[in-house]
Amino acid sequence: MSAFTQAKSPKDISVLISGASIGGPTLAYWLDRYGFKVTVVERAAGLRPGGQAIDVRGPALEVAERMGVLDELRRQSTALRGMSFVDGDGKELYRTTEHTASGGMIDSPDVEILRDDLARILFTAGGSGIEYLFDDSIATLEQDDNEVRVVFDSGTERAFDLVVGADGVHSTTRRLVFGPEEHHLRHLGSYLGVWSVPNHLGLDHWEVIHHMPGDDVWGAMMMSVRDNTEARVFVGIESDQPPARFLPRDTMEQKRLVAHAYRDAGWELPRLLNEMWDAPDFHLDSVAQIHMDTWSRGRVVLLGDAGYCASPSSGMGTTMAMAAAYILAGELRDAAGDHSTAFAAYERRLRDFVAACQEVALVSRARMREQRAATTDVSELPARHEDSAYAEFFRKLGAFRLDG
Repeated sequence: MSAFTQAKSPKDISVLISGASIGGPTLAYWLDRYGFKVTVVERAAGLRPGGQAIDVRGPALEVAERMGVLDELRRQSTALRGMSFVDGDGKELYRTTEHTASGGMIDSPDVEILRDDLARILFTAGGSGIEYLFDDSIATLEQDDNEVRVVFDSGTERAFDLVVGADGVHSTTRRLVFGPEEHHLRHLGSYLGVWSVPNHLGLDHWEVIHHMPGDDVWGAMMMSVRDNTEARVFVGIESDQPPARFLPRDTMEQKRLVAHAYRDAGWELPRLLNEMWDAPDFHLDSVAQIHMDTWSRGRVVLLGDAGYCASPSSGMGTTMAMAAAYILAGELRDAAGDHSTAFAAYERRLRDFVAACQEVALVSRARMREQRAATTDVSELPARHEDSAYAEFFRKLGAFRLDG
């Protein structure tokens, strides 16, 4: 055990977490509870609005319960009652009240909730003991045997005992410590766009899907959220080109890309695209995974999408981030400040779980492409619970334990 470990208890260990979405605030909550000094830096000026409807499953439900926020998650869930498929003229082709495309089985204990609603709940749960630095980001960092010296974009310089990169699939922390993004990102051949719109269809806890033929676009999904007071729209574009070549940096250029891809679309898409131009929470990004040989280097460790993104196709990103944050905090507490021991245990406990989540994403994408190519009768499309590959995954999920 190092001299650092012998000399410091949790109350003397400072931890900088980069990213205030899901994994970052969850980790901050538990580290603060265990007595660590916690700072969270977030590039956005506040908690970021927008994002997908995400699923809190299995071990993440248990984390939420231990944090005392599970009831609030359920109160703010999408509470969808079912889904329907429509053709280009809006004619209903199929409906079900057994499952949804976004959240799975209706009678499942899982919670589907908007990303920004969950982030706000987790942030609030942390309380005033956690220091948040908004509208700032890590510009550079250097580490030695004793500390990590950080320079922020604002010009502020500070030193921390540990740094955690929870800053997403395009993690700045990962780039600074582990090298360029292209060394770790595996683009899966699609781009996913999402934005908020008024609920002009009057959807009542419902989602509607319009599949489009062809190889370039998926179609669109619209779902009511926040007790039907608004809706979220999701569109997909197929392209094997990596983000560096396909995806413009400018948000307006990204919107033009989506508008061009769906220029001939039917159903409600012309209206939804018109709403897109003024949507402040528009987001378009690669459907991708992050693969790394190790999640830590020295005093820096990665959490969630920054280290092992499984892609939205897995439906497991939120669950991985919350469960991993809880485990990482516990290992740091149990290791009495020996970060090398804690990081190794954290990775050892999560590697197989992460691999399973990344594999189910590939299965999900393969099934989706097979179904779109093989049938136009959406009533014949099997739900996840009817697929043996998914059944095996959910068996593994049920066997995963937060406490080792």
